[in-house]
Amino acid sequence: MSTDSKTRALEYHEGGKIAIELTKACETQQDLSLAYTPGVAIPCLEIEKDEDLAYKYTNKGNLVAVISDGSAVLGLGDIGAVAGKPVMEGKSVLFKKFADVDAFDIEMDVHEIEEIVAASAAIAPTFGGINLEDIKAPKCFEIEKQLQEMLDIPVFHDDQHGTAIITSAALMNAAELTDKKIREVRVVINGAGAAGLACAKMYRNLGVKHLYVCDSKGVIRTSRNDLNKYKQEFAADTAYETLSDVIENADMFLGLSKAGVLTKEMVAKMAPHPVIFALANPVPEITPEEVAEVRDDAIVGTGRSDYPNQINNVLGFPFIFRGALDVRARKITENMKLAAAKALATLAKEPVPYYVKAAYHMDEIVYGKKHIIPLPFNKEVLIWVASAVAQQAVEDGVARVEDFDYTEYRTHLRELVYKTQKHPA
Repeated sequence: MSTDSKTRALEYHEGGKIAIELTKACETQQDLSLAYTPGVAIPCLEIEKDEDLAYKYTNKGNLVAVISDGSAVLGLGDIGAVAGKPVMEGKSVLFKKFADVDAFDIEMDVHEIEEIVAASAAIAPTFGGINLEDIKAPKCFEIEKQLQEMLDIPVFHDDQHGTAIITSAALMNAAELTDKKIREVRVVINGAGAAGLACAKMYRNLGVKHLYVCDSKGVIRTSRNDLNKYKQEFAADTAYETLSDVIENADMFLGLSKAGVLTKEMVAKMAPHPVIFALANPVPEITPEEVAEVRDDAIVGTGRSDYPNQINNVLGFPFIFRGALDVRARKITENMKLAAAKALATLAKEPVPYYVKAAYHMDEIVYGKKHIIPLPFNKEVLIWVASAVAQQAVEDGVARVEDFDYTEYRTHLRELVYKTQKHPA
């Protein structure tokens, strides 16, 4: 990074990126008596009788905790709770900007599973949902599992499920565009951390039968004796040992690892019309230019905004929580995650709004090999994903609301999204 870029980044972050603003007037003696004592006692007593009223008389119903111990921050690693705070603030910014969800970043200087679970559970009454963030594997799996069992609010580890949802949407459309059936495609995942294993699980739920996962020691296979219980679930009974071995005739490569691990020689060995999602940031496992040197039939996606098919978690977590919060969901189910993925896949086939084209300085963006998932600036994502998640929560029986109307909710979301635009076409 250049000196000028570093200076701009530091200046941008001065004072932090989030703040608190009031939603009610506090200008007069009467306002003060309502905001605090004595008026505040009235909702307190009502909530004491029925705790669900906290969703009506407090900000609980629109408030998410972004919780991290700083042990796996971006590609920076275990940098600690305080050093990770800019990232957690950034997550809160995205919640607010893209879905009007309020979020507090909470950095915990405790690192054992039991400590993080206990601290998160202790503060849970404040929030309508918990977004776990940048907690290293494998402890993140157990933390999420225990909190989901203990609490009656959604607990969602975005590093796992956000990536799984977005790549699943992309996989569904890529399979359709290449005329391949999900149950027949051969998928190779390189990277067996939180995201990689969550993707593997969701692909199985989608119907993928031929799945291979690689870690830094090669293919995760049954003959290895160094696998933890989370990796063992995806151990393949195979003689393949290396990424170079298993990539031959593969239909899809998903990279959640490091720059440069997928070579042009490996890409050349893949099946016809391969799908390559190289998501290492900022430098992917292989660049689209490198793929193009050896294949002209590939569908390529990265995590970067300067290439087509950006696979970015911002397409998921703000809208998933929007839908879950709006029906006061007790949890986020596997069906809700799948509903989000299907909504994204379907939306990619719809006409792209004019303001999205303007943001990307493109006259035409249409569904195809270079547009298989929606773009982050497409405001329709909120409408499609939040409504799908909310509807599925109701169908799964985890919603607290009893009178949910799907059509009315989509109308509400459209009004929310386009409140400053006269022509939302």
